[in-house]
Amino acid sequence: MIEDLRGRVDYDEAGAGSTVVLVPGSCSTGAAWRPMLAHLQRGFRCVTTSLLGYGGTDERRAAGDTDISHEAEAVEAVIRRAACPVHLVGHSFGGLTALAVALRRRVPLLSLTIAEAPAAEILRPMGEYRHYLAFRNMTDGYFIAHYAGDKTAIEQMIDFYGGAGTFASWPQRLRDYAVETTPVNLLDWASAYGFELTPALLATVKIPTLVLWGEASHPAAKRANQLLGHGIPNATIAEIAGAAHFMISTHAGGVAGLIAQHVARTEHKSAAELYQ
Repeated sequence: MIEDLRGRVDYDEAGAGSTVVLVPGSCSTGAAWRPMLAHLQRGFRCVTTSLLGYGGTDERRAAGDTDISHEAEAVEAVIRRAACPVHLVGHSFGGLTALAVALRRRVPLLSLTIAEAPAAEILRPMGEYRHYLAFRNMTDGYFIAHYAGDKTAIEQMIDFYGGAGTFASWPQRLRDYAVETTPVNLLDWASAYGFELTPALLATVKIPTLVLWGEASHPAAKRANQLLGHGIPNATIAEIAGAAHFMISTHAGGVAGLIAQHVARTEHKSAAELYQ
């Protein structure tokens, strides 16, 4: 645990080697990475955390102040605790936060991996209004249901990402945690919609980047991440065969392998540049 001036931030690490910081998405804690840690910690020092309002990480946002920089600052505190340049990996809202960290350039990053970020705001400047409205219609319905008293309104969001029946298929403890943290997830979506993304902004990301999405994911989520991959200079992109949004659990081995390859390419290139 990090006792930051603005509140506590989850911190845990395992393994040895190059440092990979793993940032989970909404309704999750660092435990979401356990399926992948089984693969990664054999060759890497894996640092995990939780986003604001989840696990032991304190909430810092208010309804009227949902700037994604609050999330970025918490992740930057984790990277400073790691005390070395890191390979930053984020899934879902953690991926969007990881992108914000890369754009802020306040901590040393060796590479960036974005696994299906909710980057809805890149769709508008690219004229992808049908996909943008798919995000908006989902969150509008979800928000309305929640404020009308539907305790399981978050099921709409989970099934948007994972497909019909995903929420119902989860163990009770996971469903309960998602319901419990619904107010935090509403802040996450406000932060996501407030994060203005443009091709010009993406073009400023200079570190090696890998962008992933699932073959079976919602078309709007796939398109948003395709645009991230096309907009970030020289980014590597990959579609995870058979996977939907929750790929770090359902396809942990494949995702871990792609991250390991990305890290190896980055470090090989850096080493080669030293001897040029």
